[in-house]
Amino acid sequence: MMQEKNRDSLLSDINVTPFVDVMLVLLIIFMVAAPMMVQGVDVSLPETRTVQQLDTEQEPLVVVIDKNGAVHINDMEVGAENLGEKLEKIFENRSSPEVFLRADQNVSYGRVVMVMSEIKSAGVQRLGVVAQQSDAAQEIDQD
Repeated sequence: MMQEKNRDSLLSDINVTPFVDVMLVLLIIFMVAAPMMVQGVDVSLPETRTVQQLDTEQEPLVVVIDKNGAVHINDMEVGAENLGEKLEKIFENRSSPEVFLRADQNVSYGRVVMVMSEIKSAGVQRLGVVAQQSDAAQEIDQD
């Protein structure tokens, strides 16, 4: 009679093994997918022989000019005429105004200069232009 009573009682422990399995699978998926989501706006960067890394204290603000000439602050599209105003508002909360400019290699020089002028007029002290190191220069560096 005692054995029948024990079989019918409820189990008060929670089995967490399936939960842990699911969490580990999700962790692996996010670890693989996270670097792919960082890309932002697709830009074909111009190539150069020398590329210099800049040290930044904060997360850099990136202004992007895509192949159609549209201007983006990080991933948000803004009009070129509103760029200076938006940057001033952003830099109210930052200690050091610095911007990285990524421009597609097919964008006209005049468009890039106009955007650079808007960035400088917003009070930016450090403006870095992002480029990609050419394959020929990488081969020379490896030798």
